[in-house]
Amino acid sequence: MSENTRHHTHVPATGRRTPVTSYRLQLNADFTFADAESIIPYLSSLGVTDVFFSPILQAAPGSTHGYDVVDHSRISEDLGGRAAFEHAARAFHEAGMGVIVDVVPNHMAVPTPLYKNPALWSMLRDGHDSPYDTWFDFEPSEAGDGLLLAVLGDRIGNVLTSGEITVENMVVPGFEADGEVPVLRYYDHVFPVRAGTESLPLAELINRQYYRLAYWRVANDELNYRRFFDVDTLVAVRVEDDAVFRASHALLLELFDTGLIDAFRIDHVDGLADPRGYLRRLNEATSGAWIVAEKILEGAEQLPSDWPIAGTTGYDTLRHVGGVLTEPAGIAHLIQIYTEESGRPQSLATIEHDAKRQIIKESLFSEVDRLSTLIWEIFHADVRLRDHTFRSIYEAIVELVVNMPRYRAYVVPGERPDTIDEELLRSVAQQAVANLDEFRSETLSVVVELLLGYEVGSAGRTHEDKRNEAIVRFQQVAGAVMAKGVEDTTYYRYTPLTSANEVGHGPAHIVASTDAFHAFENHLHEAWPTTMSTLSTHDTKRGEDTRARIAVLSEFATDWGAALTAARTAVAEECPAELDGRFENLMWQTLLGTWVGGEPIETDRLRAYFLKAAREQKSWTTWTAQDEGAEADMLGYLNAILSNDEARTILTDFAAHIAPAARSYLLTSKALQLTGVGVADIYQGEEITQTSLVDPDNRRQVDFPALAATLEALDSDGLPSTPTLDEEKLFLTSRLARLRRERALSDPKWGYLALPVSTGHALAFARTDADGEAQLVTVGTRFAGSLERNGGFAAHTVVLPQGNWHDVLTGRDIAGGVVKLDDLFTDFPVVVLERA
Repeated sequence: MSENTRHHTHVPATGRRTPVTSYRLQLNADFTFADAESIIPYLSSLGVTDVFFSPILQAAPGSTHGYDVVDHSRISEDLGGRAAFEHAARAFHEAGMGVIVDVVPNHMAVPTPLYKNPALWSMLRDGHDSPYDTWFDFEPSEAGDGLLLAVLGDRIGNVLTSGEITVENMVVPGFEADGEVPVLRYYDHVFPVRAGTESLPLAELINRQYYRLAYWRVANDELNYRRFFDVDTLVAVRVEDDAVFRASHALLLELFDTGLIDAFRIDHVDGLADPRGYLRRLNEATSGAWIVAEKILEGAEQLPSDWPIAGTTGYDTLRHVGGVLTEPAGIAHLIQIYTEESGRPQSLATIEHDAKRQIIKESLFSEVDRLSTLIWEIFHADVRLRDHTFRSIYEAIVELVVNMPRYRAYVVPGERPDTIDEELLRSVAQQAVANLDEFRSETLSVVVELLLGYEVGSAGRTHEDKRNEAIVRFQQVAGAVMAKGVEDTTYYRYTPLTSANEVGHGPAHIVASTDAFHAFENHLHEAWPTTMSTLSTHDTKRGEDTRARIAVLSEFATDWGAALTAARTAVAEECPAELDGRFENLMWQTLLGTWVGGEPIETDRLRAYFLKAAREQKSWTTWTAQDEGAEADMLGYLNAILSNDEARTILTDFAAHIAPAARSYLLTSKALQLTGVGVADIYQGEEITQTSLVDPDNRRQVDFPALAATLEALDSDGLPSTPTLDEEKLFLTSRLARLRRERALSDPKWGYLALPVSTGHALAFARTDADGEAQLVTVGTRFAGSLERNGGFAAHTVVLPQGNWHDVLTGRDIAGGVVKLDDLFTDFPVVVLERA
């Protein structure tokens, strides 16, 4: 495939907008469309070309994020409704900015009360007679086996005995035309009553519905619908059905066709039954709009080239930027510290596999059990396969899922599998067989052939519906187990350097060489030139600045080991004897990463984060089996650290010790993102430094008036003689965003060229024009802490392209050729040059 063909496939169609620099806004009841409209002057001054809205459709009551959609036909009333959205969109367009909207195609909320989701209410009331009968990823059935709604506080027999479920009549909001109708009520929960069952005795009435009311603890064992990962209140939508796609996207596409929306970001594309098919539909419906998909690429995994989109949401850039700025020399010592503190010399692979097994055993048991049952039914219906037992099938599936090194394969029923996908599944099977005996290994072999879509058993049955369903279900289950077992469990257990425990990054890929970074950027230029790049999102485990402060521990590993020992000694008497050492390691790194100006962040934020982190770790407390005593002891230890003068002094002194290196990492990483390949996204508030942790902490309100005032002062007066890091980051971000806008730096014409440097402590590249001539140059510092200990740059140099260059940040003029790095880095640890 030629370069031009690749670009034609993965860039917006002619006439469609390509963003240059987007600004991600988290909309909610406290920050509405009107609030977004009010900051247009600030965003324009910052250099932003496109605003990037979190989901805008009507979400569940009280939603703080919008990913729990309940009605695709309405713009969120909490955000201001359709009129407010249209007003804001027009205002952004009048200011010369585009509008990107986040789309949630994979799932809808199961809200309380249930009628807040009209489609689901209709489906559960009318079954196949509902116009929404094909919408959800379950089949309506009766006789007590319908959709499992595990909302009861006790077993249903006890709830019935206590009289907590009642039948009453009401006018259901959204269904007023039906008048007063019977409903089932359980405290705040309201459920529809199937026509013709309203006069039955209560127990029989409940048993005749298209849903099954159950004790909440039943969910993990018997849930019979596909969820978003293990979230019971998010039910999967069959968007692979063309009618469902058209209905669920009608409003968004209407707003796109009228010019109010310019581009889309697709949430959790790996959860879809057919990601490629969905993206093709959306590409066709928008006639080639700029679309990016939230896709986590693991290791050397590549985005499928037959997806007609611009690329990913940028986690791959996050990984390569973080990796190239993390010092390899310190990793071994940090692993040693972690091993000594945790007392668990387990490998990362072992921890991952154990975590996945735990997830399969607990929160995602029903998903794996349903898949195994489906395959057992396929085998049992075929005399040639009937002797493969359910247990053999189940154990084969478990081993395949546990050994999957990435979220999923992309095998499409009815198509021969791509070579990459076939090699992936066969490689996984080779690893899985090590944990199976010969009897079960034979089953594994047959299961793999089935999942690849090949003929197994009796001839002529390859394309049966259940076989096709099994192919899809396996890929969806593998992704869910990967997300929950790795991102939401392993990353809280394996903690040598928690800055690497990030969405799309990972402790298996802590560092990246400069060669790897350049190869990655060149690949983006050649294959995905208008992909998105990012350093922070609403899903990242830590904000970019918190990661920076932790990542530089790789440059101070020995010093950190000594400081950590001293700090732990200072509070040793308060440390709970049973506290998990891996978790304690995470605690100290988190404190350091958020310890700014000699002070920790708000105690309430730390307490909320550590409770969430502990339950995500799932080692000594979990979300569903909380050990309140152990949690209280952990929080008591946190309070002891925060109130101990010696421990505080150690943290304050060490934070000051690493501050210059953290500043270098932070500013250089921002410049690498803003001048690299693709559409650069700025997460709200990250144009200055933050101390953000995992959501909901990273959705805190941003003080936009203060940011606007600071930017105005920087524009009128320049940087102060002794600027704060906030001022430096805002200055750098605004100057580079304006440069991006002026140069349309996301245009595919911009090439990428690595530049030679004489030391591993620097990284340099040029962006070239359509004629291959360098027009912009970025030179960044790597490992500033160890650089200083090694005596600085001394005589080391970078070779700049010939010509005259203008320093975008300092205003200096610099001649091309061989330039000493010490002469280049004066005010900033990174330099961005524009051809004069």
